[in-house]
Amino acid sequence: MLKDKKIVLGISGSIAAYKIPALIRLLVKEGALVQVVMTPAARDFVTPLTLATLSGHPVLTEPFNHENGEWNSHVELGLWADLMLMAPLSANTLGKMANGIADNLLLTTYLSAKCPVFFAPAMDLDMYKHPSTSENIKKLVDFGYHFISPAEGELASGLCGEGRMEEPENIVQIVKEHFVREWDFAGKKIMVTAGPTHEAIDPVRFIGNHSSGLMGFAIANEFAERGGEVTLVTGPTALNSNDESIRRIDVVNARDMHDACKLHFDDADIVVMTAAVADFTPENVADEKIKKSDEEMTIKLKPTVDILSEMGKKKSDGQFLAGFALETENLIANAEGKLKRKNLDLIVLNSPRDAGAAFGVETNKVTLITKKGEMTELELKLKHDVAIDIVDKIRELTN
Repeated sequence: MLKDKKIVLGISGSIAAYKIPALIRLLVKEGALVQVVMTPAARDFVTPLTLATLSGHPVLTEPFNHENGEWNSHVELGLWADLMLMAPLSANTLGKMANGIADNLLLTTYLSAKCPVFFAPAMDLDMYKHPSTSENIKKLVDFGYHFISPAEGELASGLCGEGRMEEPENIVQIVKEHFVREWDFAGKKIMVTAGPTHEAIDPVRFIGNHSSGLMGFAIANEFAERGGEVTLVTGPTALNSNDESIRRIDVVNARDMHDACKLHFDDADIVVMTAAVADFTPENVADEKIKKSDEEMTIKLKPTVDILSEMGKKKSDGQFLAGFALETENLIANAEGKLKRKNLDLIVLNSPRDAGAAFGVETNKVTLITKKGEMTELELKLKHDVAIDIVDKIRELTN
């Protein structure tokens, strides 16, 4: 499945570079075309001659080859690649990637790449746990790049913990799975909702919730990356979708979201409703800012339209509908009840009671429940990785 796939393998200065000859051999054995690009520091850990012999291509380090007078074009490399794999990725090069610093051939190639980018950090425990490293990894994930988490074990310093570059066999498997998934939603029309809604009280105040939209955006990006024709209906959020092919529709309140969903639902093959839509909205919205006073104030609320329930009633035989359930008690029973009442094919259960899950964080811990009662409980993961699991489950259920 890697036959003739063009891979730029970026190597930075890390002791884990000793694993790269094995990684290249495995990629070449699978039929991949591997072009190695190294930082100058990486040559202290593994020789270009070894890597050139194994890959069958000259190793590139400098923009200009003084021996033959040829220019190594980072732009052409970025356009050539089907996938860019940064392994091992040092803390230094990670920081430069996250902040757009391009002071060597590898980094200029990275900034020119039009293909998916995978990165496998390798560094000592304290370096990996440093807040700046965590922030840089978050930035790359937010860019839409694929994080290959380091493994735990004994490190070069003698410490034990996270920081070991993932083993070559596992990296190759991750790359293979990417190409298997690459176009499995080609030709499918998909609608995803994301983010909160803001229900106005007056021109400057609103009722809202803590949803950031991260989960919905991650799901939309994953569908688009795998060939889907995605419409993303999103409430107020500062997020941007990573894929320019995604059709984005911005809404503010529950009524706006209902109207947008109603307009696009019938054409969708798959609908994933992740948005945290307000259940109630003020009955009357003041035309002017309500002035502060010492008197008590009562705001009368009325129910909003249950968009998910309405979609469930309208759903045709060929459509797939998934929703989310954020529960704080009787988790499974409440989620299963919602799945049945609203005629869903899949419900994604999560709870703010789980540390590191739900609103306002980069991670989530979910349980997937199908209409047949099948249940898959997932561990705490980055929302990008949770999105992959959810989309994989939808692929399984719709094939």
